[in-house]
Amino acid sequence: MTLTATTPLQVPAEPLHGPLGNREWLLDCHCAGPVVDLLQGQGWDVISDPYANVHCSSPDQRVYVGFLPETEEAARGELWRIEVRNAEGEVAWSQTFGFGVPAQAVAGFLAALIAFPNRYCACV
Repeated sequence: MTLTATTPLQVPAEPLHGPLGNREWLLDCHCAGPVVDLLQGQGWDVISDPYANVHCSSPDQRVYVGFLPETEEAARGELWRIEVRNAEGEVAWSQTFGFGVPAQAVAGFLAALIAFPNRYCACV
């Protein structure tokens, strides 16, 4: 089969979305609020410790999200830690985000995971 273009590619003169200047929120929120609000709304357990760290667990206890500003990991640049455990309770995979990543981006990452509660990938 051969694919041919019916119209030439037109690059828009201006980006479809506004410049970064209109999205200051991409640069400034480094608190736990947006993530905590999302997870509490999904029925997750949320616990704050005396050191301002926040620990969140999914209802099935298989996903952990930590906002960890006052830990050794934070000294190495790790503000957020997400861990997903398998049925045996072992960490299957983890993801970290540093201080430069706004909380809304972490919340978006988690919202995408929550949106697919069942196996979605046909290759597995």
